Amino acid sequence: MSEKSSSSGSDEDVEPESGQPGELGGVLSKWTNYIHGWQDRWVVLKNNTLSYYKSEDEREYGCRGSLCLSKAVITPHEFDECRFDISVNDSVWYLRAEDPEHRLRWIESIELHRAESGYGSETSLRRHGSMLSLTSAASALSSASTSSFKKGHRLREKLAEMETFRDILCRQVDTLQKYFDTCADVSKDEFQRDREEEDEEEFPTRPEGEHNHNNNGSKEKLFSPASPKGMNGIDFKGEAITFKATTAGILSTLSHCIELMVKREDSWQKRLDKEMEKRRRIEDAYKSALNELKKKSHYGGPDYEEGPNSLINEDEFFDAVEAALDRQDKIEEQCQSDKVRIPRLTPVPPGDAFSTIGTHRFANKPRSYSSSQSSIELVSASDDIHRFSAQVEEMVQNHMTYSLQDVGGDANWQLVIEEGEMKVYRREVEENGIVLDPLKATHSVKGVTGHEVCHYFWDTAVRMDWETTIENFNVVETLSDNATIVYQTHKRVWPASQRDVLYLSAIRKILATNENDPDTWLVCNFSVDHDKAAPTNRCVRAKINVAMICQTLVSPPEGDKEISRDNILCKITYVANVNPGGWAPASVLRAVAKREYPKFLKRFTSYVQEKTAGKPILF
Repeated sequence: MSEKSSSSGSDEDVEPESGQPGELGGVLSKWTNYIHGWQDRWVVLKNNTLSYYKSEDEREYGCRGSLCLSKAVITPHEFDECRFDISVNDSVWYLRAEDPEHRLRWIESIELHRAESGYGSETSLRRHGSMLSLTSAASALSSASTSSFKKGHRLREKLAEMETFRDILCRQVDTLQKYFDTCADVSKDEFQRDREEEDEEEFPTRPEGEHNHNNNGSKEKLFSPASPKGMNGIDFKGEAITFKATTAGILSTLSHCIELMVKREDSWQKRLDKEMEKRRRIEDAYKSALNELKKKSHYGGPDYEEGPNSLINEDEFFDAVEAALDRQDKIEEQCQSDKVRIPRLTPVPPGDAFSTIGTHRFANKPRSYSSSQSSIELVSASDDIHRFSAQVEEMVQNHMTYSLQDVGGDANWQLVIEEGEMKVYRREVEENGIVLDPLKATHSVKGVTGHEVCHYFWDTAVRMDWETTIENFNVVETLSDNATIVYQTHKRVWPASQRDVLYLSAIRKILATNENDPDTWLVCNFSVDHDKAAPTNRCVRAKINVAMICQTLVSPPEGDKEISRDNILCKITYVANVNPGGWAPASVLRAVAKREYPKFLKRFTSYVQEKTAGKPILF
């Protein structure tokens, strides 16, 4: 998966003074649905909009979907370091980048576009003319309502009034203090004057002219009464009234402030209670929705597919896999019903006497082969030289040594299926929680030879005719006429992840050392590595070691009759050691293996019988 920015030149970038981020484009994996899973898509981030196209070449045909990022919520995945989700209301995009660095780059770019879209940024506050300052927008008060702002403004006004009242009261107190000081001085002067007058009455020594006569004949002092200093400009009654009004205003304002603070406390408490109730309802709704999802038969999001942190439990996983396999079986039955099928030959009676190829009188007769079947010649080790030859030889020797051993009496092997001539054995093995059960099946098929069975099992030209679990495959490299490296992807069975396999497939004929024993045909498929088929994030790479081992038994025909297909029987031993990788539950893997392996053997052998019916025998 690759990613690149489309803003490579000045023509693509936005002018700096506009403050708008540039365009970003690249390949991201987008979750499509539970059938197709993750698919690579060309994603473009431009003008606060995220759009995706099937590929970069199809941009001219229009996008397949887009999201406006103004109210988008970007959520990096908790466990997957490459994944992030973008949700707008009910629409959710699940995206995966190539690596954590690319994911970080995309998230930062999306957040930048979102911030510049008019929601949550300082420039947006300036554009929309918010009543709050930028300082308030950067703080927790950015979410305050207009009503709460007005309440705060009124409280500040009352506090300012308190400051004014305090200044007035201080001035009034100073004035009254001066008045009281003056009154005290006047009282002292009058007391001193009265004492002097009393002394004069006792000792009258007044000269003439000290007194003047008024019109009424009474005497008046020649000097006027002493006036208190500065008392003429003071209105004591007015000052007292003002002092009383000021103190009343202070008490009223204090009462109002206390009332406002109590209301503010009640308001915040109500808001807190409301938020707590809202959070509780959201948590209850989340739990309810989660429980409802768990009750459903299948789920559409990637969080419910196979994985280390999957939200689907083991029973639901098994039910979903079984339902998907049933649907595939119905599709296969419908396809087969459209074809004219040849009736299957009757099973081999237990009492039939079969011998090896070399024990009857027609064993050495020359045989004719059809042109389609003669493409595979007899194979020996000397004809098959390539860089994997040593590995192939080791695999062949191991299979000939261990795979043909009878496991009927081995306590480690369990007989899990027995249908007529077919028996399937399994030995339970787990490693690090992954099921690695070796499987071995034996079968007898009448009317076909070991060469024919191995030929159709090995030949990639007819692979899709009988293999129903493969989505696509291709030959990565042809090593020799009898060995190829094949890459194939299997059909996805949701919620299991899609699997792919890269393996070397070789066909070999093993000559019998005893003339009374039959020759053996063998096809071995085992996993290898190749530069042209490296593992991807789209599929889980499975490891396999599979062998199809066949021997042909011939019963002598009656009289001088030629050998017909009624006289031949193929004994098949099929062994499979598969490491599926991934995180599928062990019980599910074992149940699927028990169900699918017998179906595979019956389907494949029936196909070989149909293809060889009426054709010359290929020994």
